[in-house]
Amino acid sequence: MRIDIWSDVICPFCWIGKRHLEAALESFRDDHPDVGVEVVWRAYELDPSASRVASDEPGETSAEMLARKYGMSREEAEAGQEQMAARFRDLGLEFDWRSSRVCSTFDAHRLAALAAEHGRADEVDEGLRRAHFSEGRVISDPEVLRRIGVAAGLPADAVDRVLAGDDFADAVRRDVEAARGIGVRGVPFFVFDGRLAVSGAQPVEVFTRALDQALASQVASAGPDHT
Repeated sequence: MRIDIWSDVICPFCWIGKRHLEAALESFRDDHPDVGVEVVWRAYELDPSASRVASDEPGETSAEMLARKYGMSREEAEAGQEQMAARFRDLGLEFDWRSSRVCSTFDAHRLAALAAEHGRADEVDEGLRRAHFSEGRVISDPEVLRRIGVAAGLPADAVDRVLAGDDFADAVRRDVEAARGIGVRGVPFFVFDGRLAVSGAQPVEVFTRALDQALASQVASAGPDHT
């Protein structure tokens, strides 16, 4: 089974959705140890116009961005971020919304594409999310990205080559275009075996049903000899 996940690494709902899927997958693998599940991360930019920000630049916090984007007061935006932080804590995650800064995620997605080639996709994905949400690091800064990549086990020379050029830029754009092509308007967005879609950070139970439905579709497609 294959699960394609369109996600942006600065999207809080994407980390929540990931944890919910992981919980569902843990039970699914216990029940179906003979079924392999491949998770494929696909790039999506919530704000393609966001700037590349260096670590020594002030940048815009997530609360400031929300207040500007949705025309709410600073107090309303901060209250919303604190509610999100509480949801993170329920999952064992940390959201330091006072420190997290909004920036371009294009290069972060390019690094993630490199990680996928080296079998380190999840390690880099976790590193990027932790850096943004929990550590207040700017994940458009090349040095921050380099540290994340190397810490995740990627070859330093390969990371340097990606960050110094435009490797995987086309792959990121293809992911974004593919999302548009299937009608994705927000993330996270999960596609099970190319046929069953789940949108948003749904509860664990929804992902459990999706996994079961995807498996049932596989069995039905295989015919009676495989039941």
